[in-house]
Amino acid sequence: MLVLCYPKCSTCRKALDYLNDRGISYDLRDIKEENPSQAELRQWWQASGLPLKKFFNTSGLQYKALGLKDRLPTMTEDEQLALLATDGMLVKRPLVVGEDFVLTGFKQADWDEKIR
Repeated sequence: MLVLCYPKCSTCRKALDYLNDRGISYDLRDIKEENPSQAELRQWWQASGLPLKKFFNTSGLQYKALGLKDRLPTMTEDEQLALLATDGMLVKRPLVVGEDFVLTGFKQADWDEKIR
């Protein structure tokens, strides 16, 4: 299982505590240092079954500075994926990629259901 996090993010720290407390092994990747590629994002988005907007960190400074609330609806999926691939801080975190699931953000009920 791959976990993409930003070390200074309190939600990411909660998510890692969740995994560590349960003895669940994972590979950790700093989303700011090693931004996901457009190909990775496309694959994960398609595997997730989620709307692409769920992959955006809508509460982030960069999202607001770029005015993405208004811009996203007019952008194509390719344009959105390309934008996400430019800056890890635009990506919702933590982003967890398992064998048969992808989770964005940390909602314990979702994690309880998917992560074993």
